[in-house]
Amino acid sequence: MTDPTPFSSAPVSNGPVSNTPGNATPPKPPQVESNNALLGPPLDAQSRRAEGPVQVWMHRISVFLFVLISAVAGVLLIILPWTPEWTDNYLLLSFPALRSVVSNGFFRGLCSGLGLLDIWIGFWEALHYHEQQ
Repeated sequence: MTDPTPFSSAPVSNGPVSNTPGNATPPKPPQVESNNALLGPPLDAQSRRAEGPVQVWMHRISVFLFVLISAVAGVLLIILPWTPEWTDNYLLLSFPALRSVVSNGFFRGLCSGLGLLDIWIGFWEALHYHEQQ
């Protein structure tokens, strides 16, 4: 029996055997075809179906609402942590340990930074909006 083990010096080959040393080609993996639209190549502009005016306006409204909600949430996250309502509210009165964490300056700054990030993401989306033709 000539069953090579991982500790033996005999070469182990899973692919076709080549007569010339050093030119052994590794076996090619099998090609898998995917009929899934999410994993397939993107469709070009000619093969896309034309969007009607209702879809265009729905897209415009959704982008506008995204920018508006991002801007409002960002402004709230920037201003609200520095007001007295941030720590003197009914929800935190029964949790003194959580109240001390929320009143920490680092936590307030982190919330304000998230607010700035939220505003930046909203306006970036507004500036990079383009309609597909």
